[in-house]
Amino acid sequence: MKDEKKIDKILNPPPVHFVGDGFRVHNFFPSKGEMELNRMSPFFLLDYAAKHNFTPSEEPRGVGVHPHRGFETVTIAYHGKIAHHDGAGNSGIIEQGGVQWMTAASGILHKEYHEKEWGRKGGIMQMAQIWVNLPAKYKMSEPKYQAINNEQLGKVQLPNNQGEVEVIAGNYQGIQGPASTFTPIEMYNLRLKPLAKLSISLPENYNTGMLVLEGNVKLNGSEATENQFVLFENIGTEIQIEAMADAIILVLSGKPIDEPIYPYGPFLMNNKQEIIQAYQDLENGKFGYLED
Repeated sequence: MKDEKKIDKILNPPPVHFVGDGFRVHNFFPSKGEMELNRMSPFFLLDYAAKHNFTPSEEPRGVGVHPHRGFETVTIAYHGKIAHHDGAGNSGIIEQGGVQWMTAASGILHKEYHEKEWGRKGGIMQMAQIWVNLPAKYKMSEPKYQAINNEQLGKVQLPNNQGEVEVIAGNYQGIQGPASTFTPIEMYNLRLKPLAKLSISLPENYNTGMLVLEGNVKLNGSEATENQFVLFENIGTEIQIEAMADAIILVLSGKPIDEPIYPYGPFLMNNKQEIIQAYQDLENGKFGYLED
């Protein structure tokens, strides 16, 4: 196909590690040696918690108080429930099928745990967290949350009962996703039945990747299986997708931010001095207060 978006590489899931004691993740990027640091800009990080059965626990598992500045975190819950609190007094629960789009921007303290009642019963946890970089002019804007439940997602039913496209951000076939973004982003969940076929068109200059959460699929004729990440070249616009079995695919595509980046720990800024300032502001209490 003339305008086919070529595949750059297909990444196998990296070894798992725990974030806190509640999130067992594969970190696909930023990765050592697999792709350059800013290859998926505006997406900086992808942690994928593949399905894992957590035993019941009276003490909620998760990640204690930590700061962020300069970017957004997008948390998608496929199975399980995640509770969060921040230093400004906000709290909530990310329900199964829902999305939390948190703009850390100028600075926020927060913590994330398995929701208490869910944790007492235990069960399957499956989620993805994406860090989305912010352009320099927005890095010090006010923090905010977008809590999006599954019913609020834009949904496109595929013909002949082949499945559906859940639009988190951007636009698919005229259906707009509910998430507000600072730069152009397309983010979808594809929930496909066996033998489902669809075509997606994405701008040539957008950095594009697809995470296969479940199933076995063909992307422009190349086979990708469960827990693999497919990185596309910035050539062509069209992606033909065919599901060989029931499948779920997370689509990430966005216009790159053409600015230097300086990541350090929980901060993502443009230069070293801004990182130093972030730590000074943290020590001086400018991120608020939150009990662990």
